[in-house]
Amino acid sequence: MTDPHPLILTARADPASMAKFEALRRAHYPAEINRVPAHISLFHHLPGSELEAVVDRLKFTARHHPAPEIEVAGLRSLGKGVALTLHCEGLAAIRAELADAWAPLLIPQDRQGWRGHVTVQNKVDPAVARATLALLSATFQPWTARIVGIDVWRYLDGPWEAVKTVALR
Repeated sequence: MTDPHPLILTARADPASMAKFEALRRAHYPAEINRVPAHISLFHHLPGSELEAVVDRLKFTARHHPAPEIEVAGLRSLGKGVALTLHCEGLAAIRAELADAWAPLLIPQDRQGWRGHVTVQNKVDPAVARATLALLSATFQPWTARIVGIDVWRYLDGPWEAVKTVALR
């Protein structure tokens, strides 16, 4: 079966951290264009026709990797937005292994190295973004989260449809 809708893969953190990410996104992302939940992007575009193979590879990889800790380390400017910066060697290794397996399927954006982040604001005036960064920086405290799985989404020309979550060991 050919599915014209590309797949997006995101890392799922523990529920408390996902709730924090979502609260920040809801507070600062322009509501009129906030069509997807807060997320940690791993891959932006895999062919929808490869869903079964993608899920099979995720299950194989997940069996060999424990759920890694991830450091929510700080904030960074996106110019027209703000993101939380994330550091996690374990997740970077998982992503690199998957990228190697899917090399022929990857778009140029997904061939680049992984820079872990959660976008909490985007597509605003740079002055608004600078003010948000200053506001969040004044009270930001780093924390440690755990990556518990990988979510597979179907891109529906704007919104995303949840397809599958593969838990890590």
